[in-house]
Amino acid sequence: MKYLSALIFSLCLAVSAQAAPAGRIIDLHTGQSLTPAQLLEQTARAERLVVGEKHDNPAHHAIELWLVEQLATRRSTGAHLLEMLVPSQQAAVAALQANPTRLWLPEDIAWSKGWDWTLYGPLLRHLMAAPVPLLAANLDRDEIMAIYQNPPQLDGQHSNTAALREQLSVEIRDSHCGLLPEAQIPAMLAVQQQRDRRMAEALLAAPTPALLIAGAFHARKDRGVPLHVQDLAPAKLPRVLLLAEEGAEVSAAQADWVWFTEAMPEQDYCAELRAKHGQ
Repeated sequence: MKYLSALIFSLCLAVSAQAAPAGRIIDLHTGQSLTPAQLLEQTARAERLVVGEKHDNPAHHAIELWLVEQLATRRSTGAHLLEMLVPSQQAAVAALQANPTRLWLPEDIAWSKGWDWTLYGPLLRHLMAAPVPLLAANLDRDEIMAIYQNPPQLDGQHSNTAALREQLSVEIRDSHCGLLPEAQIPAMLAVQQQRDRRMAEALLAAPTPALLIAGAFHARKDRGVPLHVQDLAPAKLPRVLLLAEEGAEVSAAQADWVWFTEAMPEQDYCAELRAKHGQ
């Protein structure tokens, strides 16, 4: 029955396939432009695929949904993984996946309000209905607090170099608009790297072919999950598709493919944050 359900699901997707979202796709190793069909042909061969998004860009969520739908018609996916899910949600997710006809609300899986449901809802509903395990890839809050209070030693030849730690520290400062006390940087760095390590471990443990969706910085080959996979299991390196806005610079050191979308209007997040802190 399980295999029949999977077959019916795949056939339904094939019949209802929608047109690919707009954008410009580049093979970063050759510099050549790809059609969506060519990208699908290449990504379908990946045992482990990491897709990196800009969290607040609706076009990126549309691409992810389209990609998941289309890959299901070309291969038998082993698992989907999300940065947006944590282990404490896994039991509720699994229970609802076991009863795909049940109507459910975001609260039923304790969906975090930090992830805009209007953006993630369509993808989540599709993944929950798919005959494929949907797996949590991130750290629980209590794990994050424990790391923050007592940062563990990270082992890794590739994921723990001094140069990488400095790059990540700069990004943490910038992302907090220079408002984060310098004494907190090492703990925040530890949390960032342990998140990447957890996602790498989850990806390696998942049934293959596996697809992980995460933020672009987590997905990048030069600083995120792939570096941790390289330390843990170098023979199982993932392929990386970055979703980026036009004007961004993306290289082969960061990803295998990039899908450029129209740039969204810039928001002065730092001005809002400084105003909130009275600065």
